[in-house]
Amino acid sequence: MREVFRWIAFCVCLSLAMPAAAAEIRYVRAGKLIDVIAGRVLTDQLIRIDGERIAGIGPWTGAPTDGPVEDWSGYTVMPGLIDMHTHLADFAGFDMGGVLMKTQAEAALVGVYNAQATLRAGFTTVHDVGCYRGLTDVALRDAINMGWTPGPRMNVVGAYITVPGGGGDITGFAPDVPIPFDMRLGVIRSPEEARERVRFLFQKRVDSIKLIASGAVLAMGSEPGRLELSEAEMRAAVAEARENGGYATAHAHGAKAIIAAIRSGVRSIEHASLIDAEGIALAKSQGVWLVMDIYNGDYIDKEGRAKGWPAEYLRKNLETTELQRTGFTAALKAGVKIAYGTDAGVYPHGQNAMQFAYMVRYGMTPMQAIQSATVVAAQLLRWEGDVGAVAVGRYADLVAVKGDPLSDIRVLERVSFVMKGGVVVR
Repeated sequence: MREVFRWIAFCVCLSLAMPAAAAEIRYVRAGKLIDVIAGRVLTDQLIRIDGERIAGIGPWTGAPTDGPVEDWSGYTVMPGLIDMHTHLADFAGFDMGGVLMKTQAEAALVGVYNAQATLRAGFTTVHDVGCYRGLTDVALRDAINMGWTPGPRMNVVGAYITVPGGGGDITGFAPDVPIPFDMRLGVIRSPEEARERVRFLFQKRVDSIKLIASGAVLAMGSEPGRLELSEAEMRAAVAEARENGGYATAHAHGAKAIIAAIRSGVRSIEHASLIDAEGIALAKSQGVWLVMDIYNGDYIDKEGRAKGWPAEYLRKNLETTELQRTGFTAALKAGVKIAYGTDAGVYPHGQNAMQFAYMVRYGMTPMQAIQSATVVAAQLLRWEGDVGAVAVGRYADLVAVKGDPLSDIRVLERVSFVMKGGVVVR
């Protein structure tokens, strides 16, 4: 922990020293440029940046005279990556006992550390889908937006909407152990309470809502295949989110939970581990995205066995991992929209790109995998005017890698340069 806080201190000092993107012209020369919208690769391109945003793209014809040039001519350049399932403002591994041993301040500070690691890995935008210390993610998002600390652009949910003792609650303790109020901000018992909690979260300036529709792998006493929130409760939460200009995603492993969540009007399904043919067809017909963390199961099994994680966790992970990958392939073949999401926080932040190779192994082309973490994810976020592609008008969020990710997707695990809003941060 001492090393963590030493790194946090460094990051804070770095952020104070980093200038915001000035309203000036600068350029990036890209040896290869991946156009994720058209699904093609352009060679020797010049990207013109005006302040934080891209102002022009065209062939390199010589060095411009009205601004400096970042020479990435020896690299493949692509949009900043998007991870649609992270937990930045939490401690890795979801050790419930460990969560209760940490203060709100520690949760916020470790979020600073995690945000920096995520940004340096090339993920310039995230959908951060929950933290056990409620609203810590809101504070982290705001600190990043104000320039207090480096980090990705964050869409945050504030707390988990969950039933008592469910997959988003603090579980595994004796009934007389008091749980801090901020760890149970989203616990509800009826459709009326669901609306009230969602309304409260939007009053606290969240961007979207996370429903825990089914049980969870890493929650004691909660089974992934079990429906937890009722369809009526989810409909109420979704309706309230829409009235506040937002939307809801649903953590749903089980087939029944997936179908109930889609019928309730959610925009996306997280995990979808036990999805069946009916769920795939419904997601396709309703235009619902799937966010499937198909790398994560291997990490949980290896790390959990080495570090003595509860047998219940390991059992549930084994029961869901391969079925999730089978469902991923089936959904892909059916034409369901799939966005990139890793569940980073269960495993260390900064390793977000590990999943690309799994998505290719289970059926995607390298271009499809890259698109899932750029243009497709941006559409799911409703941020396609700002992020997700190297295009005029969008933020100058760029990543450069040595090598060709369309030949070897794993080069994305070794990012050379990262730019966010026109400023090189790595």
